[in-house]
Amino acid sequence: MNLTAAQRKTLRRLFGLGILAILLVSFGLRGADTLPSQIPDEDYWKLIAGSSEPTGVFPSENFTSNENGFQMILPDLLATAKQGGVYLGVGPEQNFTYIAALHPKIAFIVDIRRQNLLQHMFYKAAFEIADNRADFLSIIFARKRPAGLTASSTIDQLLRAYSIVPSDDATFDKNILAINDLLLKNHKFGLTERDQTDLEYVYTVFSYYGPELNYGSTYPPNIGRGGNSGANFTTVMTATDPMGQQRGFLASEENYRVLRELEGKNLLIPIVGDFGGPKALRAVGQYLKDHGVTVTAYYTSNVEQYLFNQNSGRGGNGNRVINGGATNFYANVGTLPLDPLSVFIRSGVPGAGRGGNGMNNSQIAPIKATVDSYSDGRINNYNDIFFVRNPAN
Repeated sequence: MNLTAAQRKTLRRLFGLGILAILLVSFGLRGADTLPSQIPDEDYWKLIAGSSEPTGVFPSENFTSNENGFQMILPDLLATAKQGGVYLGVGPEQNFTYIAALHPKIAFIVDIRRQNLLQHMFYKAAFEIADNRADFLSIIFARKRPAGLTASSTIDQLLRAYSIVPSDDATFDKNILAINDLLLKNHKFGLTERDQTDLEYVYTVFSYYGPELNYGSTYPPNIGRGGNSGANFTTVMTATDPMGQQRGFLASEENYRVLRELEGKNLLIPIVGDFGGPKALRAVGQYLKDHGVTVTAYYTSNVEQYLFNQNSGRGGNGNRVINGGATNFYANVGTLPLDPLSVFIRSGVPGAGRGGNGMNNSQIAPIKATVDSYSDGRINNYNDIFFVRNPAN
């Protein structure tokens, strides 16, 4: 077919418009996902430092979860939330199990305590150094690896083996040197002298308690605040879903590798920030918007309870504000890139307790509908948040 120059020009223009239309539909009229597959060390630390707020105060040091029932929500979570998206969370290692289930491309852990950031740096180093679960436990508990452990060992077998092995100073000294070398010399992260002291304190507590580490553990022992609510590292790691399946991040080598890969690529990013603070959550949200991605899941534990005015008000609007207040928190969340499938994961849900521990009750709830309900005045106290549903439901 012979075409004139004008006809060829018209076809080129129409073809270009057609491609543009296809791209706009494909990307939902927004930019493409431009998340990096790996974040360079310098950019990783700049992201942490630039997004973080000054450290805040929490009633407990919270070295490990106190939620024995946190896996019970996993089947519903996997049926609701998207795989391969963006994960946000708070607190220590319970995030790892949700991350292992959801396989996010990137994860941010936002916690009011700088010590939580340092604990995640401690975990990061252990993940990078240890290529399997048994070696990982050897590092975090400063114990020599027991004989007979293999890639097929169950989490129960792993923790039983480590529970009868004492920690020792030589292993501790060797490991803390390797951890500091990795973080400070290899990665060149900007940990201050105080940070290094606090990270060593974290390791001291892990070493002293081993698999019996609990939410309220301190060193020296038996001082300080907080309790274990019947939960410790062992009970949390050996917990199951409703079908009795163990799905923790240490339940299998496959789950462990999900975390190890994210940590090795600097894609699990701990941030110091108050949920109701002026900077951290908004900085994370801007980063995600800049890269064209939306939040898949946001694990809040029971922090929302602290954000309301002692469970009697909205935590703002002239009331005494705790941890930034609920008003500021939901305003911050509203700046995150969300879609109708974005969900909160909560613990400490009132009612229907398992074993008398309210922290064992979990809930999945739509983020956008929660933010809209708060803005519209339909949420006036902490209990109201548990009745929010998607408009379509």
